[in-house]
Amino acid sequence: MASKKAKKSSGAYKKGMGEANSVSSSKEAGKLEKKTSGSNAKPNESRRYNFIVRTVWTLIMICGFFITLASGHFWCVLLILACQIAAFKECIRVTAISGREKNLPLTKTLNWYFLFTTIYYLDGRSLFQFFQYYFINYRALNLVASNHMFICYCLYVLGFVIFVCSLRKGHLKFQFASLCVTHMVLLLVVFQAHLVINNVLNGLIWFLLPCGLVIVNDIFAYLCGITFGRTKLIEISPKKTLEGFLGAWVFTGIASILLTRLLTPFTYMTCPVKDINTNFFTPFTCDLNPVFIPQDYRLPPIVFENIGVSTVTIKPIYLHALNLATFASLFAPFGGFFASGLKRSFKVKDFGQSIPGHGGITDRIDCQFLMGSFMNLYYETFISEKRVTVETVISTILLNFNERQILELIKVLNEVLYSNGFISDKAYKQLTELYNI
Repeated sequence: MASKKAKKSSGAYKKGMGEANSVSSSKEAGKLEKKTSGSNAKPNESRRYNFIVRTVWTLIMICGFFITLASGHFWCVLLILACQIAAFKECIRVTAISGREKNLPLTKTLNWYFLFTTIYYLDGRSLFQFFQYYFINYRALNLVASNHMFICYCLYVLGFVIFVCSLRKGHLKFQFASLCVTHMVLLLVVFQAHLVINNVLNGLIWFLLPCGLVIVNDIFAYLCGITFGRTKLIEISPKKTLEGFLGAWVFTGIASILLTRLLTPFTYMTCPVKDINTNFFTPFTCDLNPVFIPQDYRLPPIVFENIGVSTVTIKPIYLHALNLATFASLFAPFGGFFASGLKRSFKVKDFGQSIPGHGGITDRIDCQFLMGSFMNLYYETFISEKRVTVETVISTILLNFNERQILELIKVLNEVLYSNGFISDKAYKQLTELYNI
């Protein structure tokens, strides 16, 4: 009887334990299901939040960009300067070894010193022309402007001496690596940004058109890639496809024609800047560059003789725009690929977090610098008239001549005008007495 009771009690115990285990397992399954559903909900909420933030900041950047364009050339130059400083900071931060920088305070100081020395060297000469009339009234400014190259060289040599004096045993490899990275970033970012500033001064169309083509190419490369992309384009960017790359080329070519048609009617876009304070509402006129004037082009008779068309009239700017679209599609994206490779080598996702939802400034303008430098080279080679104007002559005189040399120039010009009969004897004598020459 005792053994039967023991068997019953042991059976009841096992049954109770089984029910308890089933209850606990069901509770654990419920918790696991809640966790799983919660983990699925959080990524969806995160994606939605990131999409909203990214969209809002995209609209903010677009509005800010067009407000800057309307504000004038001066503010466009300031925008480019701000972008190159931010990009320099982000690139240096990504490539720096922060653990060893703490013992070398001069490392960061020298980075910024070389940055502003390079900006002064590259952009100072371009901006002096807008303040040239102050050079006559202030001798110090005239001295600075006329000796710009020598001053820049002295500043660079001073930085070089400070760098050598700051070398410390045990940190030499890091210090020389930091110097090399600094100069690489100066070349890839600051020098190319200087060429973009030149594009602004040559006419806002040479700044806005390349920027727009890069943006359009990036958008359609993504759309074509997700639509029919199959073939991987490059190893360091696995999401980039050959189909998206080539499809974007077609749409960028179409966009180049549309953007050119939209921008060319405005002299504010096509004229070189003479007054740095000019804005969209300032009356603005100039002699148009021939690329904005319709011209006749003869067509090959073998192809077009059957339809009776021998010539076509078109503005050359449309042909140049197609060339720019080709570069924006086939070459400018490699600036972004280069930036992706740099980030992967240092195992970072973005260069920074200065733009919510977009990463850093460098993540947004990595292709723009390469496109801007090509635009400047293309303009100087195929578009610029390289004319000597009154403004360029006056700028050269004020930046390079002292007061005595200016008076001598006036004397020579008066003699030329007098000998050609444009100045009478009486006026010539009065001018001679006026200048005491």
